[in-house]
Amino acid sequence: MSGAAPTGRPARSPLAVVFLTVFIDLMGFGIVIPLLPIYAERMHATPFAAASLVGVYSLMQLAFAPFWGALSDRIGRRPVLLVSLAGSTMSYLLLGAASTVTALFVARILAGVAGANIPVAQAYIADVTSEAERARGMGLIGAAFGLGMVVGPAMGGALSLLGPRVPELSAAALCGANVLLAAFRLPESLGARRRTRAFVHPLAPTALRGVLGASGAPTLFGVFFLVTLGFAVLEGTFSLAAKDVFGYAASRVDALWVYMGLVAAVVQGGLVGRLARRMSEGVLVAAGCASLGLGLLWVPLASGLPRLLAALALVVSGQGLASPALASLLSKTNTRGHGEVLGLSQSLASGARVLGPACGGFVYDRLCPSAPYVGAAVAALVGLALVLPLARRAETAVGRAAAPADAAR
Repeated sequence: MSGAAPTGRPARSPLAVVFLTVFIDLMGFGIVIPLLPIYAERMHATPFAAASLVGVYSLMQLAFAPFWGALSDRIGRRPVLLVSLAGSTMSYLLLGAASTVTALFVARILAGVAGANIPVAQAYIADVTSEAERARGMGLIGAAFGLGMVVGPAMGGALSLLGPRVPELSAAALCGANVLLAAFRLPESLGARRRTRAFVHPLAPTALRGVLGASGAPTLFGVFFLVTLGFAVLEGTFSLAAKDVFGYAASRVDALWVYMGLVAAVVQGGLVGRLARRMSEGVLVAAGCASLGLGLLWVPLASGLPRLLAALALVVSGQGLASPALASLLSKTNTRGHGEVLGLSQSLASGARVLGPACGGFVYDRLCPSAPYVGAAVAALVGLALVLPLARRAETAVGRAAAPADAAR
């Protein structure tokens, strides 16, 4: 480990605690997200307002992910995580008490602001891992994300049978427990000497020039956006395609989403770490982009459930390989603070999650069900073309470093 908790406690890896923190946070999110359209309908919201309840969350993340990341570079990761988790707890309590559409929006806006803490968790990982182990650590964040989004909706469906406000109160209780877990079990990872001296908003021109001026950073940001955009198109259109193209009922569609979440957890929680020990992160990103692009092209053409499962596995594995490796590479481009650069990357990802479903749905309606997947595959393959030169340079550097060691044997 390259970073140690500056608290005087016995040295131990806090990765398990970070994993649990993100998992519980996303599980709470997953509990309530499938129920939002139902609540909006009960309050006689327009279809546009109902859809906006989901979109406003991503918009808040787009705006606040860079802020939280840069603030954690200034004051430390732990206080920012504690405040954001407490904010999530409050948002679920507000959601449970909401009786108007306006109150629903207030709750979701607060949830989006507080939930924009993924870059802080990623920066924590970057603080406490060596460069060789960083991709594995970033994969754990993705695994926690995937598992939370699998377990959460299932819990939400079961809890809704107990009462109309039980899911929100349960999510609030989970997040409250998460605050206690972080308060008592999560040490600070960023020592005082490594903190930035003054807070500069990460979207200010001077900060952007510093982040984007690093070698390879613009390319990595572009690839990260394209990978997220391609996967977001699938997220926004797959339920429609599963019904219209494959004729699947809602129960089977839900099972396919669970399957994708489990594949994501396995790939990011286990496979990424093993592969990162054998190949460079640039090669991992290139392999992920290729897998994502091929899988997206295959999805609308798959005939039969086994082929569809294979296509979805390619898509999810591609995103699962590329995203942690990109986060790891981006964290190495900025010596001023991991939170600043990772916050900007998560802001771009949130923008992609807003654009992907909207553009994919528009193309789906205006052209045909296959068209969004072709466009998403093109985005992934453009990402592959952008990252290949970086991957080749990384492999060349590894080869040169290994040559003297081999000659000395």
